[in-house]
Amino acid sequence: MPERARYLIVDGHSIIFAWPELRKLHARRSSLAREALTQQLRNYQDWTGVRVVVVFDGKGKKVSATSEPGEVQIFYSRSGQQADSIIERLASKYAKRFELMVATSDSMEAQTVQAFGADWISPKALRRLLSSARRA
Repeated sequence: MPERARYLIVDGHSIIFAWPELRKLHARRSSLAREALTQQLRNYQDWTGVRVVVVFDGKGKKVSATSEPGEVQIFYSRSGQQADSIIERLASKYAKRFELMVATSDSMEAQTVQAFGADWISPKALRRLLSSARRA
């Protein structure tokens, strides 16, 4: 049986507010924190081959996505919708087909994605995962 593709789905703002250095950046300018997190995730994807999807709470009228081929996929939820709902939809749709791991500090979201068959890691575990990939 072929190995299933591996994905890491990150609840962007959940991680930003859980990591003090990103929370500080966010207080100055939210885009700086998003860029800093995305850069770390891009490095992880480059080093490991695990595909990374990051979802941020957005402000627009519709869900928007940005990604270049081979880049980290970035989704912004639409205004009034939380990133959680996009993450849960991705987990329900893809957990059976791919190996999914979701990083969030939201315990309800963690339970939901696990019910769909995805793995969950905390912001602290995500930090360890990123730094261990850097040393590998």
